[in-house]
Amino acid sequence: MPNTNNSGVVISLAGKVALITGGSRGIGAATVRLFHQAGAKVVFSYQSAAAQADALAQECGGPDHCRAIRQELATPEDGRALVAAAVAAFGRLDCLIVNHGIWPSHNEPIATMTTEQWRRTLSINLDSSFGLVQAATAQMKSQPLAGNARGHIVLISSSAGQRGEAFHADYATSKGGIISLTKSLSSELAEHGIYCNCVAPGWVGTEMTADVFNHPERSRSALAGIPLGRPGQVDEIAGPILFLCTPFAGFISGEIFNVNGGAVLVG
Repeated sequence: MPNTNNSGVVISLAGKVALITGGSRGIGAATVRLFHQAGAKVVFSYQSAAAQADALAQECGGPDHCRAIRQELATPEDGRALVAAAVAAFGRLDCLIVNHGIWPSHNEPIATMTTEQWRRTLSINLDSSFGLVQAATAQMKSQPLAGNARGHIVLISSSAGQRGEAFHADYATSKGGIISLTKSLSSELAEHGIYCNCVAPGWVGTEMTADVFNHPERSRSALAGIPLGRPGQVDEIAGPILFLCTPFAGFISGEIFNVNGGAVLVG
Protein backbone atom coordinates (compact mmCIF):
# COMPACT_ATOMS: atom_id res chain seq x y z
CA MET A 1 0.00 0.00 0.00
CA PRO A 2 1.36 3.47 -0.86
CA ASN A 3 2.66 5.81 1.81
CA THR A 4 0.66 9.06 1.68
CA ASN A 5 3.64 10.97 3.09
CA ASN A 6 5.56 10.21 -0.12
CA SER A 7 8.51 8.88 1.85
CA GLY A 8 8.58 5.54 0.14
CA VAL A 9 6.55 2.35 -0.07
CA VAL A 10 5.28 0.82 3.15
CA ILE A 11 4.42 -2.85 3.58
CA SER A 12 2.20 -3.25 6.61
CA LEU A 13 0.46 -6.26 8.11
CA ALA A 14 -0.74 -4.32 11.15
CA GLY A 15 -3.72 -6.04 12.75
CA LYS A 16 -2.93 -9.38 11.07
CA VAL A 17 -1.96 -12.66 12.72
CA ALA A 18 0.55 -14.98 11.06
CA LEU A 19 1.41 -18.59 11.86
CA ILE A 20 4.86 -19.64 10.64
CA THR A 21 5.93 -23.25 11.01
CA GLY A 22 9.55 -24.16 11.63
CA GLY A 23 10.22 -20.64 12.82
CA SER A 24 13.10 -21.00 15.25
CA ARG A 25 15.93 -20.90 12.72
CA GLY A 26 16.87 -20.51 9.06
CA ILE A 27 14.24 -19.28 6.62
CA GLY A 28 11.56 -19.58 9.27
CA ALA A 29 13.30 -17.30 11.76
CA ALA A 30 13.99 -14.70 9.07
CA THR A 31 10.31 -14.82 8.14
CA VAL A 32 9.22 -14.41 11.77
CA ARG A 33 11.38 -11.30 12.08
CA LEU A 34 10.13 -9.80 8.82
CA PHE A 35 6.44 -10.35 9.61
CA HIS A 36 7.00 -8.81 13.03
CA GLN A 37 8.70 -5.82 11.43
CA ALA A 38 5.67 -5.47 9.12
CA GLY A 39 3.43 -5.16 12.18
CA ALA A 40 1.84 -8.62 12.32
CA LYS A 41 1.39 -10.62 15.48
CA VAL A 42 3.26 -13.87 14.97
CA VAL A 43 2.95 -17.40 16.26
CA PHE A 44 5.69 -19.79 15.21
CA SER A 45 6.37 -23.43 15.87
CA TYR A 46 9.56 -25.21 16.76
CA GLN A 47 10.41 -28.81 17.52
CA SER A 48 13.49 -28.88 19.74
CA ALA A 49 15.41 -25.57 19.62
CA ALA A 50 13.71 -24.15 22.71
CA ALA A 51 16.41 -21.63 23.62
CA GLN A 52 16.54 -20.23 20.09
CA ALA A 53 12.75 -20.08 19.90
CA ASP A 54 12.38 -18.28 23.24
CA ALA A 55 15.07 -15.76 22.31
CA LEU A 56 13.42 -15.05 18.97
CA ALA A 57 9.99 -14.57 20.54
CA GLN A 58 11.46 -12.08 23.03
CA GLU A 59 13.36 -10.29 20.25
CA CYS A 60 10.06 -9.86 18.38
CA GLY A 61 8.16 -8.25 21.23
CA GLY A 62 7.35 -11.03 23.67
CA PRO A 63 3.97 -12.67 24.32
CA ASP A 64 1.84 -9.68 23.32
CA HIS A 65 3.34 -9.76 19.83
CA CYS A 66 5.12 -13.05 19.20
CA ARG A 67 4.75 -16.52 20.67
CA ALA A 68 6.73 -19.70 20.19
CA ILE A 69 4.88 -23.01 20.41
CA ARG A 70 6.61 -26.35 20.68
CA GLN A 71 4.77 -28.69 18.34
CA GLU A 72 5.74 -31.90 16.59
CA LEU A 73 4.57 -31.74 12.98
CA ALA A 74 4.34 -35.25 11.58
CA THR A 75 0.61 -35.93 11.25
CA PRO A 76 -2.51 -34.06 10.14
CA GLU A 77 -3.59 -33.98 13.79
CA ASP A 78 -0.36 -32.15 14.70
CA GLY A 79 -1.11 -29.51 12.09
CA ARG A 80 -4.67 -28.98 13.31
CA ALA A 81 -3.46 -28.66 16.91
CA LEU A 82 -0.96 -25.96 15.96
CA VAL A 83 -3.57 -23.88 14.14
CA ALA A 84 -5.88 -24.16 17.15
CA ALA A 85 -3.08 -22.95 19.42
CA ALA A 86 -2.33 -19.98 17.15
CA VAL A 87 -5.99 -18.92 17.08
CA ALA A 88 -6.19 -19.31 20.86
CA ALA A 89 -3.17 -17.04 21.22
CA PHE A 90 -4.36 -14.07 19.17
CA GLY A 91 -7.99 -14.76 18.25
CA ARG A 92 -7.72 -15.09 14.49
CA LEU A 93 -5.47 -16.25 11.64
CA ASP A 94 -4.70 -14.22 8.53
CA CYS A 95 -1.51 -15.76 7.18
CA LEU A 96 -0.31 -19.36 7.28
CA ILE A 97 3.30 -19.97 6.22
CA VAL A 98 4.05 -23.70 5.93
CA ASN A 99 7.82 -23.61 6.17
CA HIS A 100 8.81 -26.60 8.31
CA GLY A 101 10.36 -29.68 6.78
CA ILE A 102 13.29 -32.04 6.73
CA TRP A 103 15.90 -32.81 4.06
CA PRO A 104 18.00 -35.86 4.93
CA SER A 105 21.41 -34.54 3.89
CA HIS A 106 23.05 -37.87 3.10
CA ASN A 107 22.76 -39.23 -0.42
CA GLU A 108 20.53 -42.31 -0.45
CA PRO A 109 19.90 -44.30 -3.64
CA ILE A 110 16.29 -45.33 -4.11
CA ALA A 111 17.39 -48.98 -4.10
CA THR A 112 18.53 -48.73 -0.49
CA MET A 113 16.27 -46.02 0.92
CA THR A 114 14.40 -47.42 3.90
CA THR A 115 10.65 -47.30 4.25
CA GLU A 116 11.24 -45.52 7.56
CA GLN A 117 13.12 -42.65 5.86
CA TRP A 118 10.51 -42.38 3.09
CA ARG A 119 7.58 -42.30 5.49
CA ARG A 120 9.24 -39.89 7.93
CA THR A 121 10.04 -37.36 5.21
CA LEU A 122 6.56 -37.48 3.70
CA SER A 123 4.86 -37.42 7.10
CA ILE A 124 6.69 -34.31 8.24
CA ASN A 125 6.81 -32.47 4.93
CA LEU A 126 3.39 -33.36 3.53
CA ASP A 127 0.99 -35.06 5.96
CA SER A 128 1.24 -32.33 8.60
CA SER A 129 0.82 -29.70 5.87
CA PHE A 130 -2.58 -31.17 5.06
CA GLY A 131 -3.72 -30.72 8.66
CA LEU A 132 -2.36 -27.18 8.78
CA VAL A 133 -4.09 -25.97 5.63
CA GLN A 134 -7.31 -27.79 6.49
CA ALA A 135 -7.62 -26.12 9.89
CA ALA A 136 -6.38 -22.74 8.64
CA THR A 137 -8.86 -22.75 5.79
CA ALA A 138 -11.76 -23.39 8.15
CA GLN A 139 -10.63 -20.53 10.38
CA MET A 140 -10.11 -18.10 7.50
CA LYS A 141 -13.53 -18.90 6.02
CA SER A 142 -15.11 -17.91 9.33
CA GLN A 143 -13.52 -14.45 9.17
CA PRO A 144 -14.96 -11.49 7.24
CA LEU A 145 -13.31 -10.19 4.11
CA ALA A 146 -10.64 -7.54 4.65
CA GLY A 147 -10.46 -5.81 1.29
CA ASN A 148 -10.33 -8.69 -1.17
CA ALA A 149 -8.88 -11.27 1.21
CA ARG A 150 -9.92 -13.50 4.06
CA GLY A 151 -6.47 -14.98 4.36
CA HIS A 152 -3.20 -15.98 2.74
CA ILE A 153 -1.53 -19.38 2.66
CA VAL A 154 2.08 -19.63 1.50
CA LEU A 155 3.57 -23.10 1.19
CA ILE A 156 7.33 -23.54 0.94
CA SER A 157 8.44 -26.04 -1.68
CA SER A 158 11.83 -26.31 -3.40
CA SER A 159 13.46 -26.46 -6.78
CA ALA A 160 13.67 -30.20 -6.07
CA GLY A 161 9.89 -30.36 -6.13
CA GLN A 162 9.92 -29.27 -9.77
CA ARG A 163 12.92 -31.01 -11.30
CA GLY A 164 13.50 -33.86 -8.83
CA GLU A 165 16.70 -34.56 -6.96
CA ALA A 166 18.78 -37.70 -7.40
CA PHE A 167 19.44 -39.58 -4.16
CA HIS A 168 16.77 -37.49 -2.40
CA ALA A 169 13.60 -38.94 -3.92
CA ASP A 170 11.74 -38.73 -0.61
CA TYR A 171 12.34 -34.98 -0.27
CA ALA A 172 11.66 -34.18 -3.92
CA THR A 173 8.42 -36.17 -3.85
CA SER A 174 7.20 -34.37 -0.74
CA LYS A 175 7.98 -30.95 -2.21
CA GLY A 176 6.34 -31.88 -5.51
CA GLY A 177 3.26 -32.70 -3.48
CA ILE A 178 3.40 -29.23 -1.91
CA ILE A 179 3.31 -27.69 -5.39
CA SER A 180 0.26 -29.73 -6.38
CA LEU A 181 -1.39 -28.86 -3.07
CA THR A 182 -0.81 -25.16 -3.77
CA LYS A 183 -2.48 -25.34 -7.16
CA SER A 184 -5.40 -27.37 -5.83
CA LEU A 185 -5.99 -25.00 -2.94
CA SER A 186 -5.87 -21.96 -5.17
CA SER A 187 -8.47 -23.39 -7.52
CA GLU A 188 -10.70 -24.25 -4.58
CA LEU A 189 -10.24 -21.29 -2.27
CA ALA A 190 -9.71 -18.21 -4.42
CA GLU A 191 -13.44 -17.59 -4.72
CA HIS A 192 -13.59 -17.43 -0.91
CA GLY A 193 -10.92 -14.72 -0.75
CA ILE A 194 -8.21 -17.10 0.44
CA TYR A 195 -5.02 -16.74 -1.56
CA CYS A 196 -2.68 -19.72 -1.83
CA ASN A 197 0.77 -19.48 -3.35
CA CYS A 198 4.09 -21.26 -3.09
CA VAL A 199 7.67 -20.06 -2.69
CA ALA A 200 10.21 -22.51 -4.11
CA PRO A 201 13.76 -21.73 -2.99
CA GLY A 202 16.84 -23.13 -4.63
CA TRP A 203 19.97 -23.66 -2.56
CA VAL A 204 19.94 -21.50 0.58
CA GLY A 205 22.65 -21.27 3.20
CA THR A 206 21.05 -22.68 6.35
CA GLU A 207 21.84 -25.20 9.06
CA MET A 208 19.99 -27.79 6.97
CA THR A 209 22.36 -27.37 4.00
CA ALA A 210 25.56 -26.91 5.99
CA ASP A 211 26.71 -30.46 5.18
CA VAL A 212 26.64 -29.55 1.49
CA PHE A 213 28.37 -26.18 1.60
CA ASN A 214 31.00 -27.39 4.07
CA HIS A 215 31.95 -30.18 1.64
CA PRO A 216 34.11 -28.85 -1.23
CA GLU A 217 32.94 -31.30 -3.91
CA ARG A 218 29.24 -31.12 -3.03
CA SER A 219 29.42 -27.34 -2.72
CA ARG A 220 31.01 -26.97 -6.17
CA SER A 221 28.32 -29.19 -7.67
CA ALA A 222 25.51 -27.20 -6.07
CA LEU A 223 26.92 -23.81 -7.03
CA ALA A 224 27.59 -24.87 -10.62
CA GLY A 225 23.87 -24.78 -11.36
CA ILE A 226 23.30 -21.27 -9.95
CA PRO A 227 24.04 -18.41 -12.37
CA LEU A 228 24.48 -15.97 -9.46
CA GLY A 229 27.22 -18.27 -8.19
CA ARG A 230 26.16 -18.42 -4.55
CA PRO A 231 23.47 -19.87 -2.31
CA GLY A 232 20.59 -17.67 -1.29
CA GLN A 233 20.37 -15.90 2.04
CA VAL A 234 17.43 -16.48 4.34
CA ASP A 235 16.20 -12.87 4.08
CA GLU A 236 16.03 -13.29 0.31
CA ILE A 237 13.43 -16.01 0.82
CA ALA A 238 11.53 -14.30 3.62
CA GLY A 239 10.96 -11.21 1.46
CA PRO A 240 8.95 -12.96 -1.25
CA ILE A 241 6.96 -14.82 1.42
CA LEU A 242 5.95 -11.52 2.99
CA PHE A 243 5.14 -9.97 -0.40
CA LEU A 244 2.68 -12.75 -1.20
CA CYS A 245 0.70 -11.89 1.96
CA THR A 246 0.21 -8.22 1.03
CA PRO A 247 -2.18 -6.32 -1.24
CA PHE A 248 0.71 -5.91 -3.69
CA ALA A 249 0.14 -9.59 -4.53
CA GLY A 250 -3.62 -9.13 -4.77
CA PHE A 251 -3.91 -10.67 -8.25
CA ILE A 252 -1.55 -13.59 -7.64
CA SER A 253 -3.00 -16.98 -6.80
CA GLY A 254 -1.77 -20.52 -7.38
CA GLU A 255 1.71 -19.42 -8.40
CA ILE A 256 5.05 -21.11 -7.80
CA PHE A 257 7.39 -18.24 -6.96
CA ASN A 258 10.91 -19.45 -7.81
CA VAL A 259 13.68 -17.88 -5.73
CA ASN A 260 16.79 -19.67 -6.94
CA GLY A 261 19.48 -17.29 -8.16
CA GLY A 262 18.61 -17.87 -11.79
CA ALA A 263 18.85 -21.65 -11.74
CA VAL A 264 17.00 -23.05 -14.72
CA LEU A 265 14.19 -25.38 -13.75
CA VAL A 266 13.20 -28.02 -16.27
CA GLY A 267 11.28 -31.27 -16.10
